[in-house]
Amino acid sequence: MTDTRRRVKVYTLNEDRQWDDRGTGHVSSGYVERLKGTSLLVRAESDGSLLLESKINPNTPYQKQQDTLIVWSEAENYDLALSFQEKAGCDEIWEKICQVQGKDPSVDITQDVKLALAVENEGYIRKLLELFHVCEDLENREGLHHLYEIIKGIFLLNRTALFEVMFSDECIMDVIGCLEFDPALPQPRRHREFLTKTARFKEVIPISDPELRQKIHQTYRVQYIQDMVLPTPSVFEENMLSTLHSFIFFNKVEIVGMLQDDEKFLTDLFAQLTDEATDDDKRHELVNFLKEFCAFSQTLQPQNRDAFFKTLSNMGILPALEVILGMDDVQVRGAATDIFSYLVEYNPSMVREFVMQESQQNDDDILLINLIIEHMICDTDPELGGAVQLMGLLRTLVDPENMLATANKTEKTEFLSFFYKHCMHVLSAPLLANTTEDKPSKDDFQTSQLLALILELLTFCVEHHTYHIKNYIINKDILRRVLVLTASQHAFLALCALRFMRRIIGLKDEFYNRYIMRNFLFEPVIKAFLNNGSRYNLMNSAIIEMFEYVRVEDVKSLTAHIVENYWKALEDVDYVQTFKGLKLRYEQQRERQDNPKLDSMRSILRNHRFRRDARTLEDEEEMWFNTDEDDLEDGEAVVPPSDKMKSEEDLMEPISKFMERKKLKDTEDKEVLGKSSLSGRQNPSFKLSFSGSTKTNLSSPPSSASLNPGSPGSPGSLGSGARSSSPTTTVTTKGGLVGLVDYPDDDDEEEEEEDEDGDNKEDPLPPSKKSKLSS
Repeated sequence: MTDTRRRVKVYTLNEDRQWDDRGTGHVSSGYVERLKGTSLLVRAESDGSLLLESKINPNTPYQKQQDTLIVWSEAENYDLALSFQEKAGCDEIWEKICQVQGKDPSVDITQDVKLALAVENEGYIRKLLELFHVCEDLENREGLHHLYEIIKGIFLLNRTALFEVMFSDECIMDVIGCLEFDPALPQPRRHREFLTKTARFKEVIPISDPELRQKIHQTYRVQYIQDMVLPTPSVFEENMLSTLHSFIFFNKVEIVGMLQDDEKFLTDLFAQLTDEATDDDKRHELVNFLKEFCAFSQTLQPQNRDAFFKTLSNMGILPALEVILGMDDVQVRGAATDIFSYLVEYNPSMVREFVMQESQQNDDDILLINLIIEHMICDTDPELGGAVQLMGLLRTLVDPENMLATANKTEKTEFLSFFYKHCMHVLSAPLLANTTEDKPSKDDFQTSQLLALILELLTFCVEHHTYHIKNYIINKDILRRVLVLTASQHAFLALCALRFMRRIIGLKDEFYNRYIMRNFLFEPVIKAFLNNGSRYNLMNSAIIEMFEYVRVEDVKSLTAHIVENYWKALEDVDYVQTFKGLKLRYEQQRERQDNPKLDSMRSILRNHRFRRDARTLEDEEEMWFNTDEDDLEDGEAVVPPSDKMKSEEDLMEPISKFMERKKLKDTEDKEVLGKSSLSGRQNPSFKLSFSGSTKTNLSSPPSSASLNPGSPGSPGSLGSGARSSSPTTTVTTKGGLVGLVDYPDDDDEEEEEEDEDGDNKEDPLPPSKKSKLSS
């Protein structure tokens, strides 16, 4: 095993100028034949895979930073960094790089930048800062403006060695002083005054390590320089400050690591957080520190962040948050909510496991997840900013997409059972309390916003939880309560209620459908539709879309329920065809129920869509006439074509009766859709046109059970002879199978084509068959 001196992390700089961790491994150097030169190789410590293979280019500038970092650019926008565990390993690799490039290992950059080296080696920065004191004492504005430009230019040299001098305790405040005198501003800024008098460093828990304390001070000031003092860099200058970004990033990584390793510090922190004797001001400072600590962790790479949150979890951060969230101080609770959001976003399973374990010991009222719900419900912000944040966290926690499944247990099953048993009644309490009458008991803006948030979460549950939410909705009659909100004066809340019902209908679940029909839950929807009047708005469109979905998807049970119970209220709505289309669907269903043979007839025709052409029929009939009875296998039935025709003709009797009844229907229903007029239809028939040497038209004449010319047909019904399909379809073929189009049961049936003159006068059989039969 390679020693720890060569243990490194590989980083790459992404488009957002943030360092991405590419993995941990061990670095070596050696000649690589493929690259034709000495190269740096990093192999992953986990599986030995190659993390990095980079040729040491003689012209590439390499920089050594903070004794344990080597940074360089492979291409114009591709920066790499090796972060060593030990300084000795960094020095060894640095010597190898300098050896290949023929440089002195004592330098921190292999490619000399003359200006930067002059600034660095001649103590130029300290001399400039001495001059700054003179100019400031003499109030020499012109000299101060020149110094501003010079210091800004030194930042753009992008040299770590220069930054280490500028950001040292002796120099950093003077550097910030130089940057106060921007020539573009009429008055100088007062950054030093802010940093020394306003900004206070508070040690909520004493930090015993002086190096850590110094690193925290330095990082805060450098971050302040980057964010507040330096002007926003132009597009051309942005990459020139990459070393400054790197300086701050690695400082933060170092701070988090040092605090994380200090077990006494974290133990004291959580002990004081949960101690009832801790005064409010102190607890406020402790929570804010923990919040900032978690915010720092967001700059870490995934592996480091995993270790960070695992440490906090082991120290008891979730029980501590539970105590803090139960306090009255709004600011403390707000900071605790932010910390909780970091934990949920990092590892929702960890939070779910904790709340399920505590449910075995505590009452529902003090469960962590119920505290979160209560804070959401009791948010005092008129815009409910905190409630929106908490609702998002609850949604993440109940989202099955991020739940784990193992061989022994399924997190989804366990957690959802827990949530619906212990927490759902807390979430739905405001909804149930506000919908006891026919209209919301409280209809102010803030209450309506809260109910909209709750409905949004319930709608999410309908989409993702199926079984648990279905039981809850049906047993607690939730949908009826939700539909009370359609009477709200706030349109957004009424639309949320409609959206909730629409999601339920969209599942096409007969349990839900029976529940809706049994409780007549379309009634408040239709009331809202009628109360909306002729206004063309979201409410109007949402309700019509709901009924249109029932029609298009042909949800039979709901279609019948709507027409049978609410047709009188809807029959006059004619600016859309939705409701008349529903009535038509309903009548078609009734006709099928009264005449079950219609469905069997339709299935017969559907199963015989593919017909063979005339020549194939001739050959098969000739084979039948020539077949000897002895040649037939045992049990094989021989049915002549004429018998087949009779058996199909027998099925046509109900169609004839159906069409006769249809004549007696109201003319109103015949005018529902312009394209499918139900009157004046010609005698249904079908034609097959053959392209080939002999072009013969084969027309199917109406059988004795078919209709008289001019009988009206019904959309979606069969109204032709035994071999016909409505509407009339013309198919051209060159032999082989000929497909008759079997249109589905739809309202938009096209008008039938009129038969050409003389089509019905032709014999049903070709001359060749007539001669065969006559002989």
